[in-house]
Amino acid sequence: MKTYMAKMEEVEHKWVLFDADGAVLGRLAAKIATILMGKHKVTYTPHADCGDFVIVVNADKVRMTGTKEETKYYDWYSGYPGGHKFRSYTRQKELRPEGVVELAVRRMLPKTRLARQMYRRLKVYSGPTHEHQAQKPEKIEL
Repeated sequence: MKTYMAKMEEVEHKWVLFDADGAVLGRLAAKIATILMGKHKVTYTPHADCGDFVIVVNADKVRMTGTKEETKYYDWYSGYPGGHKFRSYTRQKELRPEGVVELAVRRMLPKTRLARQMYRRLKVYSGPTHEHQAQKPEKIEL
């Protein structure tokens, strides 16, 4: 029996909706990354982009377990001397709650050109509404 390899023309991208209200950030991000990669499909092919579009609403209501709310921080480096910057999780959530979910998902995707295509299919909104009703997304419970 030959191994099936999906071709880009054959892949059908569906739309999936997640409600992040009360969801644990890591578990939510792992589920989203799996769907973006297409690993939930029988026709999964590692070198083809066979994942689905993912919409996340209520990103501002996502939660963390344990003491991570107080101890977790995000850091980045500007490239200049003294350019190492820090921001706490609670401050990041106040400023841009969508960014918390986006970064968690992005870090769970592979570090390749294909992953950048997958990441573009992620749409995150901090409120309960989104702009993609015309695509008729299928709601998935965690």
